[in-house]
Amino acid sequence: MKKILITGISGLVGSVITQKLQNKYEISGVDLKKSDLAPTLQADCTKLDEMLPAFSGIDTVIDLASIPSQFSGWDIIHETNLICTSNALEASRISGVKRHIFASSNHATGMYETDSPYSEIVAGNYTDIDPENIPFITTDMPIRPDGPYGIAKAFGEAAGRHYSDQYGLSVMCLRIGTLNKESAPTNPRQFSTLLTHDDLARLVSACIEAEDKVKFGIYYGVSNNKWRFWDIKNSFEEINFVPSNNAENFR
Repeated sequence: MKKILITGISGLVGSVITQKLQNKYEISGVDLKKSDLAPTLQADCTKLDEMLPAFSGIDTVIDLASIPSQFSGWDIIHETNLICTSNALEASRISGVKRHIFASSNHATGMYETDSPYSEIVAGNYTDIDPENIPFITTDMPIRPDGPYGIAKAFGEAAGRHYSDQYGLSVMCLRIGTLNKESAPTNPRQFSTLLTHDDLARLVSACIEAEDKVKFGIYYGVSNNKWRFWDIKNSFEEINFVPSNNAENFR
């Protein structure tokens, strides 16, 4: 079994991944709070020396450690998120980790949702919009963060690219959509952006099992929703990710 380390394991995303994949991989974690689901080194991820021991002997790191709020101010982003992200990459490099999966966010491109037709779609106004002809937002398009949180995620993607190019670390950045405890839409926007728990597990597993030749990639984490406007073609072509769920089933 591959050894997987999850930073920030006690949060929602970490807990879902652990629950869904613990029979497939040997999972451990590092977090301020101990996980009830897997062995956890309790450490502050803003302090490299504290978190570093957890990375020893690890095949793949899933980096979730941050304050997971899109409403975080610059003080929190600067003091916590940026440092956690850079420390995790550095710990992976030092420890000889082969693959590093960074939990980016759709908020790295969130300002596209102020444009038509995305603004109408997230409001649940589908009049005159053909779901078969939505102009997808691709990972090749310029970043457009919608706040400090999104900027920090864009930073993580850029830092990951550097660690891939400079040190040969295989880095995958997941622009995660809406992952909530309900695993179902709770407002109109989420009929477009939902990532169910099962599809999250499929995405993470696809990253873990991807071929060694995949050295860097950015992938949108979203279910196969009727009103999805993020492109996942590269996810299928590069890592064989095929989401199975559709938010329309919850209407």
